[in-house]
Amino acid sequence: MVKPTLLVLAAGMGSRYGSLKQMDGVGPNREAIIDYSVYDAIRAGFGKVVFVIRHSFAKEFQEVFSAERFGGRIAVEYVFQELDYLPEGLTVPEGRVKPWGTNHAVMMAAKAIHEPFAVINADDFYGAEAYRTIGDYLAQLDGSRNRYCMVAYDLNRTLSENGTVSRGICSVDGEGNLTAMVERTQIERVADGRILFHDGGADEPLAEDTPVSMNLFGFTPDYFDYSAAYFKEWFAANRENLKAEFYIPTMVNKLIGEGAASLRVLRSTAQWHGVTYKEDKPALMASIERMIAEGKYPRNLWK
Repeated sequence: MVKPTLLVLAAGMGSRYGSLKQMDGVGPNREAIIDYSVYDAIRAGFGKVVFVIRHSFAKEFQEVFSAERFGGRIAVEYVFQELDYLPEGLTVPEGRVKPWGTNHAVMMAAKAIHEPFAVINADDFYGAEAYRTIGDYLAQLDGSRNRYCMVAYDLNRTLSENGTVSRGICSVDGEGNLTAMVERTQIERVADGRILFHDGGADEPLAEDTPVSMNLFGFTPDYFDYSAAYFKEWFAANRENLKAEFYIPTMVNKLIGEGAASLRVLRSTAQWHGVTYKEDKPALMASIERMIAEGKYPRNLWK
């Protein structure tokens, strides 16, 4: 059975958070969220972790997150996402400073990954259950094509008490496959207890258990070929929009809509944790302490 790879999207600096949050200590020994992600991936049978980073902080990042840090229990590689890392024939439009988005980041790993792989955000704490769920599914896909997956969370387990959030709202058919994913912004729990999103100025309610994407996807290597081909088309259509980003849901929706691939939605009832805002950090740290007390993690991950 193949060991899947974990692809960690760590190139973003997190403008709202105000620091290199991928390396910010949240555990009792200053472990970062990345440490818990890699620890959970190792326990779930992943064989390699690939970090997508930027050259601007590569030295600092690689000094911290090395194979030695993880005790040699998982292979480690690094790839780079930069504004000018584009397919041949494409050039950066004048005035463009914003990176090209999460699916462009995924594309950077095409030469490093040749097996089924999971994609995560560096600053999201997904929980051990999520890695076991997606790891078991990916381990069965060796040699498969066009069969993807994602772990979806209940919306009410992904909110922040410190501001609104954006989430990919998932529609799922009777067989558990994704039919569409729509990004909703400015989602929050309001005073009367309801969960609303404020897209377009309208207040629309959402159910507590609405399945949402937290960018925990699973793909087979053919996804790289689809992405490289479609990026050129997307680039031509969005060249004049200097803030447009090539997101993973953009690519997924295209493949699902055209029937080129299927994506199984694996549900998780776990509590998601993240640091969308600096004020989220104390709550995350308290949750980690509770999980340590419950025996879910050792107090020192890598001792």
